[in-house]
Amino acid sequence: MAKDRSGAGDPVRTLELLWREPGEEPRGGRRGPRQGLTVDAVVRAATGLADEEGLAALTMRALAQRLGVTPMTVYTYVPGKAELLDLMLDEAYRTMERRTEAEAGAADPWRERVTRVADENRALLARHPWIADLSVTRPPLGPGVIGKYEHELAAFEGIGLSDTEMDAALTHLLGFVHADARAAADTAAHNQRQSDEDWWAVSAPLLERAMDPERYPLAGRVGEAVGAYNPETVWAFGLRCVLDGLAHLVERKPEAP
Repeated sequence: MAKDRSGAGDPVRTLELLWREPGEEPRGGRRGPRQGLTVDAVVRAATGLADEEGLAALTMRALAQRLGVTPMTVYTYVPGKAELLDLMLDEAYRTMERRTEAEAGAADPWRERVTRVADENRALLARHPWIADLSVTRPPLGPGVIGKYEHELAAFEGIGLSDTEMDAALTHLLGFVHADARAAADTAAHNQRQSDEDWWAVSAPLLERAMDPERYPLAGRVGEAVGAYNPETVWAFGLRCVLDGLAHLVERKPEAP
């Protein structure tokens, strides 16, 4: 099955919907038979469906059922699923929890600011796991996406990176966060079928007999030291690597005026 992606719909129609005023009806559209239904309500219902069941479950028919209308009624508010995904992503970004500059402190050390960006995005992906499954090579340029971009670039402002390096650094950081979120989702899916404890209870006796410590000395030693997979340990180490890499780059540059 093809991967869902942003930016796959009609760009003009998508931008009109993204930049509408809150509660505004779609241009050229008509109100459906259910009084009070709006684009905002459609987006909220679609987001709830994706949060609960994933993007694969998000169809226009399933969305219509959740809203209590016919599928044709949904199409009077959004042209199709491609445009709907852009609206959902932009709204998720617009409403994500993040500290304002006044709350966070613009004078905080840059590592703290960048760490906050990582933590905010990790929380966002935990709240909306479907975002990690959405290809965002062409993000919707709505107020949510652009506001998020503005907020996150501020974490890198003034640390000695050029504008293109700031964008690349943010992209690199978010790539790490998304990879971590996908790994966490995979682990959760496996644990729903069989917990780590149950798997090890079944597998450990066989592995103890099969694993030759002379043939696999490193695997045995490190595996024993690590024990069960700990997502927090992996997250902390990976983020430290990202930050240390940026620090190395920044330290090689003259200080920003």
